[in-house]
Amino acid sequence: MSAKTEFLKTVRIFCDLTDGEIRGLLDLLHPLELKKEEILFEQGDPGGELFVVESGAIGISVTLDDGKNLEIARFSKGDFFGEMSIFEEEARSATCCARSESRLLSMKDSDFLRLIDSNPSSAAKVMTRMLEATRQRLEDTGGFLSDMVQWGEEARRRAITDSLTGLYNRRHLEEALEEYFMKARDGSRPLSVVMLDLDHFRRINETYSEKAGDQVLQAAARIYRRFLRPTDVAARYGGDEFTFILPDTDVQTARSLMEDIRRAIEEADLLAEVLAGSESRTGDSVLPKVTTSQGLAGFPEHASTPRTLREAADGALYRAKEMGRNRVVVAPG
Repeated sequence: MSAKTEFLKTVRIFCDLTDGEIRGLLDLLHPLELKKEEILFEQGDPGGELFVVESGAIGISVTLDDGKNLEIARFSKGDFFGEMSIFEEEARSATCCARSESRLLSMKDSDFLRLIDSNPSSAAKVMTRMLEATRQRLEDTGGFLSDMVQWGEEARRRAITDSLTGLYNRRHLEEALEEYFMKARDGSRPLSVVMLDLDHFRRINETYSEKAGDQVLQAAARIYRRFLRPTDVAARYGGDEFTFILPDTDVQTARSLMEDIRRAIEEADLLAEVLAGSESRTGDSVLPKVTTSQGLAGFPEHASTPRTLREAADGALYRAKEMGRNRVVVAPG
């Protein structure tokens, strides 16, 4: 018995074959050598080929939402992979890379069809072992893959949200504004953008502590969520400044909504709520009210690009402050 035949009998999918059946298999297996870190195939490439590791080590990895690669499996001598692509013409679901100098044996789907035609008994034995191995792999890795997906989603969530308020961050805002603007323009739909500041917020930090200021920001964010729709985007732009993207919302409707938020913030007496029973509270019996200044701009009346739309809203916010704060100002038409 040749060394190749002895090796193939140790491979799980071929272990039921007789010596004669394995000898008949040799012509259908093609040698392939890979250098260290050489890519065999990438995620999304066409399938249609089974591989057996004759020597070396092969890593299988997937690309996460943040662009990083996560290795989910590693194969060494006697292992096989890619078997499902023999039966389904699906794109590769992961990337395969040699972790050391490696030698593989490959079988293409056309070769397996030849085996079925020439020796259906051998093909049936191989298919049975393939299905058993695949089922076991799914059971063994199902929990890991589920955790990996959840980890990826959590990483993505952390990347696009503000850790203090739980709202979106500036990075996501910029991406979302481009997307929503294009949808509004292409669909001839209205879009409103709001820039909002908490009035005299620096004074709160300086007088009552930054911790109190953070709690005020969190309380304000809860009020924003109460009024905004699931389809709206609420983001912390920086410091005490927030931005809202309101899709399918004209300026008149947006102004009414923002007036509701302005009144709710003023009436909530957020600073008194935060400082109740706190040592940070001064001896003053009357605490300053937390209020908002808001600038509002809409597409198509105030801008023709995402950048100019946000600039128009920012200009309106500046005018709201000049006019005495605690108000909603719409950009000039």
